[in-house]
Amino acid sequence: MAKKFELLVFDWDGTLMDSAAAIVDAIQSACRDLDLPPPSDEQARHVIGLGLSDAMRHAVPHLPEASYPKMVERYRHHYLSRDHELKLFDGVAELIPELAEAGHMLAVATGKSRLGLNRALKVSGLEPLFHDSRCADECFSKPHPQMLEELMAVFAVEPSQTLMIGDTTHDLLMASNAGVASLAVTYGAHPLESLNTCSPLARMHTVEELRKWLKANA
Repeated sequence: MAKKFELLVFDWDGTLMDSAAAIVDAIQSACRDLDLPPPSDEQARHVIGLGLSDAMRHAVPHLPEASYPKMVERYRHHYLSRDHELKLFDGVAELIPELAEAGHMLAVATGKSRLGLNRALKVSGLEPLFHDSRCADECFSKPHPQMLEELMAVFAVEPSQTLMIGDTTHDLLMASNAGVASLAVTYGAHPLESLNTCSPLARMHTVEELRKWLKANA
């Protein structure tokens, strides 16, 4: 049977890797280091998926511009101190090889930096299975469509042949802006009610549900 979606594009944090709590903690800890009131868990989770500078601007909107480099430095310090603890969601290590074996082209579009994604791919063992990727320090931040547009150009596929899979409204809006269908996973950073506003094809509550949907529909 012909594949409906030639290219499957995954977000990383909160979709493949269980890192949302560590990101929230790093944002809040960085604020405390600078004697700033930390954002709530909800506010910090909302910025997951954006490029780091954009995320800091949204999470700490009253921070003076000159203080952003220090904020970013403290965030990286706290996040990297827990980096070795982070793991893929249960089932992801089996899902990605299965999709590759089925002949899908696989890519990542992430708010991580190139350095951060390369490190995560290597540690996860999934690096050989993804054919390409785009990061926030190489493109406009989500929800701008540039990441998806560049990936589609690399693989010479149409928007109708591409599926974006992510856990935030930033992922789903990027897909919409690129004319691409999307799947929402609800076990990551953004709540179901927010994801529903973006009209994804479906909502997956576990990696196993995602696996079954992709096997049947992709």
